[in-house]
Amino acid sequence: MSDFLDDLKTYLRIDGSEDDTILTLLIDAAKEYLSNAGVPESESKLYKIAVMLYVALHYENRDPSMKIEKFNFALESIILQLKSYA
Repeated sequence: MSDFLDDLKTYLRIDGSEDDTILTLLIDAAKEYLSNAGVPESESKLYKIAVMLYVALHYENRDPSMKIEKFNFALESIILQLKSYA
């Protein structure tokens, strides 16, 4: 998990460990979200990007009034591709 967390922090440009707990929670939530969408956990790079997009979406946009359709579209597009591989 720590390799994934380190990659995620690089992706989000986060230094330090203050947010490690929330990031770990968001990683777990992303995996659960993908599982509920019919996407099994995998070592695929596309799966990793889907988890990172989900985390970024929820980490960087904590204000529920934010419009984030483009990010959602990217995540949904990846989910559809991953489901076709399963």
